[in-house]
Amino acid sequence: MKSYLITASPSYFQLRKFMPDFALYRDKERQNYAQKAEEFVQMCKPLPHTKCFLHGDYTLAHSLNAAGVHLTSTQFHQIDKAKQLGLEVIISTHSQKEISIAEEMGADYVTYSPIFATPNKGEPKGVEKLAEMVEKNHIKIFALGGIVTKEHREAVAQSGAYGFASIRYFL
Repeated sequence: MKSYLITASPSYFQLRKFMPDFALYRDKERQNYAQKAEEFVQMCKPLPHTKCFLHGDYTLAHSLNAAGVHLTSTQFHQIDKAKQLGLEVIISTHSQKEISIAEEMGADYVTYSPIFATPNKGEPKGVEKLAEMVEKNHIKIFALGGIVTKEHREAVAQSGAYGFASIRYFL
């Protein structure tokens, strides 16, 4: 199962400690996002097995030579534009309908959330619903939301998900 580290305060130590398969720089607060994103991409370069993604801005991801972009659930219309630039695309989804749309539009992966209880993210979907989504769809699905323990990670692995994405698991 693949691991997907999501961070707003990247550190090379954090990346080296966990050696994630995917890493996302997501910071909705900083005004100097482009500068920090560039630093993040540079941190990822020495890690040959980590794909570096930026949040929401496919043009910046392309200009910095990131592997891809992670789009929000309001950015489906940008999937094709990102793909045309040669980027891999992960998009956030919360329903079967959104997963189907992402797959039809050519996204490479989706996050499906929240799986477990997560502050301010609504009712958790649970591992059973995750397994159902994995069974129904062909696109690679990362479980997201409330994955903070090895037991959570193992439950996600048993669902058949492609991987798990988390902020707090990697702290």
